Amino acid sequence: MKFQKILTIFSSALFAVGVFCAAGNCFAQSFDVVITNGHIIDGTGSPWYSGDVGIRAGRIAAIGDLAQATRKRTIDAHGEVVAPGFIDMLGQSEQTILVDPRLPSKIYQGITTQVTGEGDSAAPLNDAIIQTNRQSYQHLNITPDWRTFRQYFARLEKQGIGNNFASYVGATQVRRMVLGEDDVQPTAAQLKQMQALVRDAMRDGAVGVSSALQYPPAPYARTSELIALATVASQYGGIYATHMRSESNTVLPAIDEALRIGSEAHIPVEIWHLKVAGKENWGKMPEVVEKIDAARARGMDVSADTYAYTAWENDLSAYIPPWAHDGGTAKMLARLQDPTTRARIHKDLLTHTTAWDNEWEEIPGPQAILICSVQNPKLLPLQGKTLAEVATMWGKDPIDALFDLLIQDKAATSVAVFGMSQPDVTMALQQPWVSIDTDAEGISPEGILGQNHPHPRAYGTFPRILRKYVREEHKLTLEDAIRKFSALPAQRMRFTDRGVLKAGMWADVVVFDPNTIRDVATYEKPNQLSKGMDYVLVNGVPVIDNGKMTGKLPGKVLRGEGYVPDAAMAGKE
Repeated sequence: MKFQKILTIFSSALFAVGVFCAAGNCFAQSFDVVITNGHIIDGTGSPWYSGDVGIRAGRIAAIGDLAQATRKRTIDAHGEVVAPGFIDMLGQSEQTILVDPRLPSKIYQGITTQVTGEGDSAAPLNDAIIQTNRQSYQHLNITPDWRTFRQYFARLEKQGIGNNFASYVGATQVRRMVLGEDDVQPTAAQLKQMQALVRDAMRDGAVGVSSALQYPPAPYARTSELIALATVASQYGGIYATHMRSESNTVLPAIDEALRIGSEAHIPVEIWHLKVAGKENWGKMPEVVEKIDAARARGMDVSADTYAYTAWENDLSAYIPPWAHDGGTAKMLARLQDPTTRARIHKDLLTHTTAWDNEWEEIPGPQAILICSVQNPKLLPLQGKTLAEVATMWGKDPIDALFDLLIQDKAATSVAVFGMSQPDVTMALQQPWVSIDTDAEGISPEGILGQNHPHPRAYGTFPRILRKYVREEHKLTLEDAIRKFSALPAQRMRFTDRGVLKAGMWADVVVFDPNTIRDVATYEKPNQLSKGMDYVLVNGVPVIDNGKMTGKLPGKVLRGEGYVPDAAMAGKE
């Protein structure tokens, strides 16, 4: 028995280095792909080392000297970096992945996995939500033929996807399912309905529950409601991710709320796109970091992510106070067209408050608001112009121009807002518990997706960090940047078989020259793919091959720990 155990261990070790033994003879194992002559940065933060990476059946089968191993293909890295594929902690691609599943803007950055579902999520759906989102679905020619996450994930798997995909269930989404768009509080029975929807989503494969507390109807939710939903997600191994209630004047109390939800629901907390917004708040990042560090020192499992630009992007409708959104978009637009109510909203934007996150207070002026994407074709010439320029063109007060733009575009306008300081952004990026997100949907310079005018982060986040913060400014080491792109987010998301280059892990791999990789997208011309990714492999299959997109769709849906397979679900019915 002892000899047999030793033989088993020895055989396992040989398999790990690509050797198979049978009938007393050992043979070199063949690989699908061997990446040679690379500087391996494995994702852990350790210094690079030399070696070959052997890939077989979608996984990393061996790392070492594989010169004698047979293989179907060799990729010569020529001394470039070989690293784990990058993980986008907030990818926003629920709809666009149905339009162009290759998602060029993601894979040319080296993104092999994205996590999505910010407050709103692809599922659950009902007829009322579909009607509310009808303009968006029609704009992208999408037919929402699913109602649950199980059905949505099945649709993704049937069509194929270019990178791996995971999703939270949105707290806003389940609120809309039960309460609609109104500023109301759930009864005990309604809250149980909302919890049941979270439970179903977790069993369908959601990775947790998320909130986006600045965007109506989410501000109507009290902390107790969020705790109730997060408690259910916790029971299924989930995470609570949040776009906090405030990122400006009351950012510190907003962190306190997130920590309370984590503590009372017994759930890890991820703070999305960590920032301090608004000129009056510039320089507060040390206080934010101190608060989170203190919570971690107490044993709170809290972390964050960032896209490391000084401008954020959101809906232009976020400038309208929450009370004016009560009942949904149509009622909000009607209020903007009523002279009395419009005057009240105008006054609210000019009145200092901590009752809601007044973004008009946070900007130096209308020149800091850049019009990104519109859906009304007549407004397309405004894309890329500032609100100040639009107000001048229309001969209107900037706030009135904002209101009229919302009316004409049926509140579908997105904007980039220059409201953060570079020292705050840099400090957030440097924290050891901060990973990376694009906070942008995957798109393409071609087709209907190329008609948008997105924030440049959609195309450039990860290469920009490698260019600006690593190569040019030396704010991060290359090894630490790769850790923030791979192992750190994989650990947070509990993707236990991704994020590190190690035998047995899925072969999500990037090959690039750290001296030349760069972002190209700008605020003026954002629809430009990043340069420098020579190879990007998703589950062992190249989606970028020698710098060119292959069109392959090898991505997988990554389901959370609470997932119950179809067969098991059928057995319970």
